[in-house]
Amino acid sequence: MDTYEDPAAWGPEPVRPRWSLALRFVATLLVAPLLCVLWPATAVVLFVVGLFADGIAAVSEGFGRGYVKFTGDVLDGIVRLGSWCVTWPELRHEGDAAYYRARVDKVVGNWTERASAPRERKKARPPVECEIPRRVYRGVGGRYVAEVALAQGWELRPTDVRKEVRLWWSAASHPQDAPLTDTARDS
Repeated sequence: MDTYEDPAAWGPEPVRPRWSLALRFVATLLVAPLLCVLWPATAVVLFVVGLFADGIAAVSEGFGRGYVKFTGDVLDGIVRLGSWCVTWPELRHEGDAAYYRARVDKVVGNWTERASAPRERKKARPPVECEIPRRVYRGVGGRYVAEVALAQGWELRPTDVRKEVRLWWSAASHPQDAPLTDTARDS
């Protein structure tokens, strides 16, 4: 069953044992600096190899697409290595629903502020889509994120709540109706 439709998946995550979190936090302190060095070093190596591979890509279009996909997969894999990391706030506030509610309110509020900002000329459009990662809402569940977001004008998108909650700013459905700000007209 798709987790987008499964109501049980939208509840809060079970509280993790304190000793397990403490061990993961210590491991995070040891491994995170290595990941922070490994990712940029790998990106530089892949970029340099890509410069040479560009000659092959000029002849073979499939090779170029394959190399870009390979590069993305390698860099995403390094990022996923850090997905088990535990931060200090997570260690301190595990099981504290009020902390996670405040965290969700703040994150959704920030996205709402950015999405509802008036459009200005010669500037990028405000974001109309966002993803709230599970790390933000694990103590209160995806259902709380959806409730807060819907109250602020967001629409829910097909989502795997085991990873993230995806939202769409509903006011962006009619971009022609969004007037330019007065300061933008004067420039």
